[in-house]
Amino acid sequence: MRKLCISIIVVLLIASFHSVAQQALPTPNNIQKLFASGTRTQDGRPGPKYWQNAANYEIAAILNPSTLLLKGAETITYTNNSPDTLFEIVFKLYPNIFQKGAERETSVAAEDIGEGMIIDGISVANSPVLTYSINGTNMKVAIPPMLPKQHIVFHIKFHYSLNSGPGMRTGQVEKNTAFVAYFFPRIAVYDDIDGWNMNQYVGTQEFYNDFCNFKATVTVPKNFVVWATGDLKNCNEVFTDTYCNRIKQAELSDSVIDIIAAQDLAAGNITTDQPINTWVFEAKNVTDFVFATSDHYVWKSASLVVDSTTGRRTRADAVFNPTHTDYNEVINYNLATLQAMSYSFPKWPYPYSHETVFDGLDQMEYPMMVNDNPTSTAAEAITLTDHEIFHTMFPFYMGINETKYGWMDEGWATMAEWLISPMIDSTIIDTYGLSSYENAAGKEIDMPVTTLSTQLSGAPFFLNSYVKPALGYLYIKDYLGDEVFTKALHYYINQWQGKHPMPYDFFNCMNTGSGKNLNWFWKRWFFDNGVPDQAISNVKKKGNKYEVTITLKGTKPVPVDLQVTLEDNTVIKQHKSIEVWQDGNTTTKVSFKTAKGVTKIVLGSTYAVDIHKADNTWTAK
Repeated sequence: MRKLCISIIVVLLIASFHSVAQQALPTPNNIQKLFASGTRTQDGRPGPKYWQNAANYEIAAILNPSTLLLKGAETITYTNNSPDTLFEIVFKLYPNIFQKGAERETSVAAEDIGEGMIIDGISVANSPVLTYSINGTNMKVAIPPMLPKQHIVFHIKFHYSLNSGPGMRTGQVEKNTAFVAYFFPRIAVYDDIDGWNMNQYVGTQEFYNDFCNFKATVTVPKNFVVWATGDLKNCNEVFTDTYCNRIKQAELSDSVIDIIAAQDLAAGNITTDQPINTWVFEAKNVTDFVFATSDHYVWKSASLVVDSTTGRRTRADAVFNPTHTDYNEVINYNLATLQAMSYSFPKWPYPYSHETVFDGLDQMEYPMMVNDNPTSTAAEAITLTDHEIFHTMFPFYMGINETKYGWMDEGWATMAEWLISPMIDSTIIDTYGLSSYENAAGKEIDMPVTTLSTQLSGAPFFLNSYVKPALGYLYIKDYLGDEVFTKALHYYINQWQGKHPMPYDFFNCMNTGSGKNLNWFWKRWFFDNGVPDQAISNVKKKGNKYEVTITLKGTKPVPVDLQVTLEDNTVIKQHKSIEVWQDGNTTTKVSFKTAKGVTKIVLGSTYAVDIHKADNTWTAK
């Protein structure tokens, strides 16, 4: 998710650091136990005893767009792959954030506060559950002892009223249009770190779900089209032939086509002629299932080859209210993002069959779906589109615990936004979040990146989730070079796709994959307090040779970038990566030759952040 309220930041907190070139990372006791138990390894790989639980969901949802009443029934087959005997199962009831009296860190419209999710019935293996209790967005269900490798089957019926206004990642977008997410009871993650994920959903921290298989039906009135996670399995039962044929065409075409155009909406006859239609979707090995529906949205689509080895294609969609004309270009931004992700960064074939960008008046990612608001400029549309789509890799493909470690996904999406946006439009210089960090660094709300997201809100949450980790990733990319960085990142992805990596898995994978011990940087940028602050402390000239001394006044390693203006107003650039600070030194020298006189030297660049820029300029006297 990209949209956050960025607060103005006050009060100073500066911490010192002790520079040791190759030091071990600070590791809490509970994490040390994981290495000892064999579920994780010091080189970043899943351990020989790594495990994770999973489930198969069969979901039937009925939505009345007029009343916003959603009724559902589901069968969940849950497998206990852990070494533990389970005596209870914890469910997440995310709609209970709208329950009267619920714990919340975000505001909810008064008209949307109500009963939350109502459980109409729950049974295990066709027998009544002994007891269950609901506390906020958590529901505990007592069960007979469930041994390792055993399965349990739940049958649940539920209902709730969908929120009438958007902005909470789910809800009615406008009359006869809704984006429906987090709508069904789901079993919480039980992992080797915390056991059950008992964190309440309060609206700030995002989600943590297991990889599961979904078979879902969505029933809506005639003329309503449904888009969802996964593949539509009954096209000919819900669409008339024209539209099934157009979908097939889009899945094979590099050119954008209108699957549903404005004139199609005017003519009608898009869905089959019956009072209600039931849409069937399937998705395998994904962390969530969502759907969207409307009776008046247009649909642009095309596809591209995302894997040049196999020729596999992914369909890109833009689905929107035709009055939002800025959305006409979103299909191209979607395609360009998939192209960039597959072949440039992270240079990994987009892993799913489609990516649908839906005009949902929000800014949020889901497996194979994006819920984005219209924007006022093309640059805003590009940066929003590529940011949200990039979340396909982090957290969805990689199974990250966003609730605790927001920086492990939002940081990557922010870095990708900085990198991919100029690939789509070369005029874009994306500075998302940079000034906020420069204003906040060193103040008491500037916490270490590895601070758990559950302990943060407001500006500290934003800084640690988005801009600070993104800068850290960018600096390591610059330090390693594109080839080695990509090799290391692919090592991480290969080891942890479809699993649940924690921060130390990432750090250790990058060390192993790159063949370098990067702990000196991980510690200083992600674990320690401190500030990014450099200065030009001296300039010497001898003949046509200049020697510029740069002093690291702060403790955060930042690349050295010099913009040298010559007397004819031409500019030459000098660059050194964070490697110059690796051994703990606080000064470095940059030398260059020029036959022309130098009039000014400026230290810094767009992504070389600095809290005190007054000492970053040298002017010839």
